[in-house]
Amino acid sequence: MIPSSLPPIIEINETDSTNRFLLSLCHDLKSEVTELTTVVADHQTAGKGQRGNSWEAEAGKNLLFSFVCYPRFLPARRQFILSQIVSLAIKEELEQHIADVSIKWPNDIYWQEKKICGILIENDLSQGCLARSIVGIGLNINQERFVSNAPNPTSLRLITGREHDRKQILAGIMERMAVYYNALRLEEPASFETDINARYARSLFRRRGYHTYRDADGLFQARLLRVEPDGRFVLEDENGREREYLFKEVQYVL
Repeated sequence: MIPSSLPPIIEINETDSTNRFLLSLCHDLKSEVTELTTVVADHQTAGKGQRGNSWEAEAGKNLLFSFVCYPRFLPARRQFILSQIVSLAIKEELEQHIADVSIKWPNDIYWQEKKICGILIENDLSQGCLARSIVGIGLNINQERFVSNAPNPTSLRLITGREHDRKQILAGIMERMAVYYNALRLEEPASFETDINARYARSLFRRRGYHTYRDADGLFQARLLRVEPDGRFVLEDENGREREYLFKEVQYVL
């Protein structure tokens, strides 16, 4: 069980990637790094995002952190629930400061039509279960200007017009994550998963109405039907046909 006090937080000035830093720490130490140990950096020189993208973050302005867990109790086929609880923990903490927060499948965090947070989870599997997961998070807090070609970034500062305490927000996210993770470990799997799936479904980006998507065959209009427990994304197009996708097989058109 995760201890009642927060696990260690390791603060560093700069690294190429907090995920890589934490992975090296896990490899270097003879004993396991304490679960939910968190590495937070003021600056990343090569932060990683989904689809091989980089993550833009001005030094000293945002939250760039990674934490480790060992969900050996979780079969590989259920690994999507880890992504769900991470995204819910971040969404719920942000809702202490702003409204209109949603989760863009599978786990980007959006404010209205703009991206405020990206999540990258790197899992190691062993004997059909998750041996170790390193969860990397980039959350835009106080940055006011974005210069990359990312189409729609935003930050808490841009939304609210004021500075926010990065350490306080990090502590809030990790407290929520510890609660979710302990529940995932200890509660009856079916009932917990049902509850998380329902919370996640209520939180989804563009969960109502028809929107434009792109798959290997091109653009199409569809509405969201559901996300399956294993993470499959199910849409219904304008012709009433269900379309089912795995991660990276379909994109939102923003």
